This record gives sequence, structure tokens and C-alpha cells, in this order.
Amino acid sequence: MSVLTRDEILKAIASREITIDPFTSENVGPGSVDLRLSPHFKVFKKPREVVVVDDQVDYRELTETVTAPGGILLMPNETILGWTLEKITTAGTICGWLEGRSTFARLGLMVHISASFMQPGLDNHQCLEMTNFSPNPMSIRPGTRICQFIFERTIGSARYQGKFKDQRAAP
Repeated sequence: MSVLTRDEILKAIASREITIDPFTSENVGPGSVDLRLSPHFKVFKKPREVVVVDDQVDYRELTETVTAPGGILLMPNETILGWTLEKITTAGTICGWLEGRSTFARLGLMVHISASFMQPGLDNHQCLEMTNFSPNPMSIRPGTRICQFIFERTIGSARYQGKFKDQRAAP
């Protein structure tokens, strides 16, 4: 597998192997595409309860949707879920990695702390597990270029069919 550089990303977009909606060419870097944060979040309900971590667990039972066009306050040691404004669609020969940006990691904001591999043939908005590891409250603002998608070509072709295959920014 090989990481796509800017020129290769733009070629893959032109040939529709990659679709980013909405697309902004200024967000394409030397080896990734910056994605913006949507105004839709999932926050954990309170009071907290014991969560059994097994294959039947569903984060939707533990969270509630909040739409915050002006932003949301993320307290120290708090985790919320956010979504990318952009919907990513890839051919079965393109997979990738969703990563936070170092600009925010250096502040203590972990934007996508696990499950960073994105399967080939995906077609959805990306879910972001966002945690504030700093001692300071943070105002998280929609529209911010919050993470980056790194595209790779696969050997062979496949299509993601998992339980989050049709994930949308406003779940």
C-alpha cells in the first residue's frame, strides 16, 4: 500500500475514486486532506453508568445528540463525539487513516484517539472521538479543520459493510 500525495489525491478525486463532499481544494495538503468539524455532537448522558464492553455495546444508548453551531465546551478529561462536515466516499481500492492535527494535539486535544483505520469502499461522515487531555476547558468550533485523512491504495479491492457504513454527520 502507498500513501497518496497531493497530486495523486487530486487525480483520484478527478477520476471519482475519492469523493469529498463538500470539497475544498485548499484543504489538500502534501499527503492528506484536512476535514472540518460539523456542528453535530454526541455527548455522554449523566449520571454515568457501568458500560459492558462487548460486541453488543452501542454508544447511541449512552449519548445524546447536541447541535451547536457556535461550538461546544469540552472540559478537561471529557470525551465527546463529533463528525466531519465532509462526507468521504472511496473506491474499493482506496483506504486510509483518520488522524488528528498536531496543532491541536499540542494543546492536549486528542481528536481521533482510536480506530483510525478507514476501510476501503467507505461512504460516510467520519466519527471523531474527541478528548480533552489538557487542564483547560476548550471551546470546540464547527468549521475548524480538525483532522486529516491520509489516503492509501490497496492491493486488491474490498467494500466496507460494517455497522457504521451509512454514518451521517447528524446521527
